[in-house]
Amino acid sequence: MRVSPSEIQISDTLATPRRQGRETELLGQIEKMFRRMRLAMIHGGDKLAQGAVIEKTTNSRSWKSYEAVTLDIAAAMRRLGCRYIDVMPDDMHLGESLKAAQSHIAWLNSGGVQGLSSVLHAPAMLEMFGVPYVGHEPMTAGILDNKHVFKRQLRAAGIPTADFYIWQPGLSLPDPTKDQEFTAAFAHFTGPFIVKPVSGRASLHVHYVAELKDIAGAVREIYEVTRNNVLIERYLGGAEYCVAVAGPVIFRNGHIERLDGPFVFSGLERRLDAGEKIFTSMDVKPINGDRAFALDPVADADVLLKLDTIARQVFYALGLETLVRLDVRADLNGDLYVLEANPKPDLKAPGAGVTSLVCIGLPQLGMTYDDLIFSVFADRIDVLLSERRGSADRILRLL
Repeated sequence: MRVSPSEIQISDTLATPRRQGRETELLGQIEKMFRRMRLAMIHGGDKLAQGAVIEKTTNSRSWKSYEAVTLDIAAAMRRLGCRYIDVMPDDMHLGESLKAAQSHIAWLNSGGVQGLSSVLHAPAMLEMFGVPYVGHEPMTAGILDNKHVFKRQLRAAGIPTADFYIWQPGLSLPDPTKDQEFTAAFAHFTGPFIVKPVSGRASLHVHYVAELKDIAGAVREIYEVTRNNVLIERYLGGAEYCVAVAGPVIFRNGHIERLDGPFVFSGLERRLDAGEKIFTSMDVKPINGDRAFALDPVADADVLLKLDTIARQVFYALGLETLVRLDVRADLNGDLYVLEANPKPDLKAPGAGVTSLVCIGLPQLGMTYDDLIFSVFADRIDVLLSERRGSADRILRLL
């Protein structure tokens, strides 16, 4: 059953308000931390580097180091007053590196090194090491990054997502269109479809398939690259949007604010070129104002309200604790459907002619890139001090 976003009821009354009325105290605590703490900025490790892994295996998720963006975040943290920052890769030496640096807290900006569900490897290691971090807990990271699991969570919560089918090697037929479950998923729909990896990034290895007869070939091509399950979903022919959502603690104009609900921001439309069915990878065409633009609060008020509703519902339904970006697409009737979530949205610092999707709408909110970085950090510290105190001893000792 499909549910319209307007039918989803959202309550912004938090069941257990986090440290309500203690925003000035939180700001003072963070300023004190900045003078003392050692922050580890962690980017993706390279399996080809000497000693990075015991044995090289496949990457089901397209690999990227994210080191450049990690350095952008580190630079912002230095400007904000953090004195001691160590940048290090996520690889088999991560525990040794954190111990040598005497890191009090880490900021995860890694998609992993290799293997399956690589996005959750680093947070799982940090949980085991006992080092608090900015990022999703392992299970949540895995759910968000594995598109088939995420879409099933959306279905369970009644959040609209495009009809889909999962091709599983060894369990599914070589031609998915001959499977009864495929027929059940799409009924009489015969195309077009989107065929893509269940774990991926930046629209890489995503295929637009116009006819049923070409699905099996696209599935085989993706499987040869990823050695993992393949997602087939109904193609939606309307406009494509993004929206970011984070926790309720934000920083702007030099002050910490605590919102009544999640911080939903940067509602934007991704402009598709003539004949472009899938938004081209940022690795091929950098993000700029010609490819994505902030929605107008007046002219696009209806779309913004729907995106806001969906973002809040996803935040609550999945119990999120930090920033994600949602990719949303409309069908030809204008109804919105969540396509996927990015658990590690690009936080590239805006520069001449380029930016990141989550930063495009910041000026409308009176916020800078540094304000966003401070907001993500402050909200995570607030979570750790109020809901994860058993995991925050290293922070508490600083205070």
